Amino acid sequence: MGYVTRIVIIGGGPGGYEAALVAAQLGAEVTVVDRDGLGGSAVLTDCVPSKTLIATAEVMTTFDSSYEELGITVDQDGAGDRESKVIGVDLGKVNRRVKRLAIAQSHDITQSVTRAGVTVLRGRGRLGAGGQAVDGSREVLVDAPDGAVHSLRADAVLIATGAHPRELPDAQPDGERILTWTQVYDLEELPRELIVVGSGVTGAEFAGAYQALGSKVTLVSSRDRVLPGEDPDAAEVLEDVFRRRGMNVMGRSRAETVKRIGDRVEVTLSDGTVIEGTHCLMAVGSIPNTAGMGLEEAGVKLNDWGQIQVDRVSRTSAPGVYAAGDCTGVFMLASVAAMQGRIAMYHALGDAVQPLNLKTVASNVFTDPEIATVGYTAADVECGKMDAVVVKLPLRGNPRAKMQGIRDGFVKLFCRPGTGIVVGGVVVAPRASELIHPIALAVDANLTVEQVASAFTVYPSVSGSTAEAARQLHIRKRSAGES
Repeated sequence: MGYVTRIVIIGGGPGGYEAALVAAQLGAEVTVVDRDGLGGSAVLTDCVPSKTLIATAEVMTTFDSSYEELGITVDQDGAGDRESKVIGVDLGKVNRRVKRLAIAQSHDITQSVTRAGVTVLRGRGRLGAGGQAVDGSREVLVDAPDGAVHSLRADAVLIATGAHPRELPDAQPDGERILTWTQVYDLEELPRELIVVGSGVTGAEFAGAYQALGSKVTLVSSRDRVLPGEDPDAAEVLEDVFRRRGMNVMGRSRAETVKRIGDRVEVTLSDGTVIEGTHCLMAVGSIPNTAGMGLEEAGVKLNDWGQIQVDRVSRTSAPGVYAAGDCTGVFMLASVAAMQGRIAMYHALGDAVQPLNLKTVASNVFTDPEIATVGYTAADVECGKMDAVVVKLPLRGNPRAKMQGIRDGFVKLFCRPGTGIVVGGVVVAPRASELIHPIALAVDANLTVEQVASAFTVYPSVSGSTAEAARQLHIRKRSAGES
């Protein structure tokens, strides 16, 4: 019987458990060291819980924004011919469902991993101080819940420990009135007046969700617009929708302190302005879980933010040590973490591997409307990183959008001026996360706008706007003599 490669994975999130499944399939002896439950923060406190909460908010938003236009009537006092109820939200019930689904998903992942032959150890993993042994293996120490310390030898180690919410010194969460995004699922009652500090993806998603659920929301943004890292046209649409629905969006406003005073909170801005509310949600970024793991002592280089530096096949600067997911800061998405983990195992175990290509990654902001992107961006075009022709097609002209009462959103495509190859796209629409897939396929497969335009689409469909945008890009090429 030949030698079996020993793999130890520290962290059971998407980067860790997906890597474990690949390594087990390739015949390795795999151990996952996990502290909180398989699935990690993506399943237990972040992606799955937040999107479950947002799913309830979507129902409220859709009903509130379009039911009158669609001819639906609501009897507010039950005095009509049929008994009717006023629409409301039981946040305690919503959050109990959120937690139940998260735990169930974690349980399903655990079963899948253990069925594949992977050993799961509960505890906190760290690299041993001894460094690399003569045989090339490394030591991983596991601090077990009972206080015991276990030692494992590994031919390759994957660090997939994720990240946790960043906290400001003068805005310490208490889990009741001042909250991080991991603590909101303990709320039993809907915040009456919610102040959200931070207008990135997390802040925007929660601000939109709680507004839809019935909270009076103030969004405090240190930048000049919401979602400063997203497509400017998309961010403009979302901010306009937020304001139109009654949200108080405060741009260029930096929060200095957050204090709890009884059952109220006070947020003091850098200009001295004080905002009051019943709750405050801090969404000011995240910190990688890399401290106290013996990484630098083992030769693993970190950047100034504490993130592990990796190459496109997930290797760190230390031989035999790989890293994946939010602890690397490469692209903080569960899908990217999973891909990094899989790539690491393919490389470590000598299988065919394709290096990570971030320009084919599709991402989505789960606001209402959603914002989905893939490939090169408007910022890349503006700075000269990519020479591209751009078409933006508003959804208000799409027949299916009209039928559904959709007024906000667009499809935007980027293509190379000479070849017409699609290099990027943006969709702002309900369920944009589903609509971005054909554009992602086009970017990944280097399809031209002619190929996208000639593919059949269902009539009527919102996806028809993608084909129409491609046709308009084709026309622009012809008019410019580039046919």
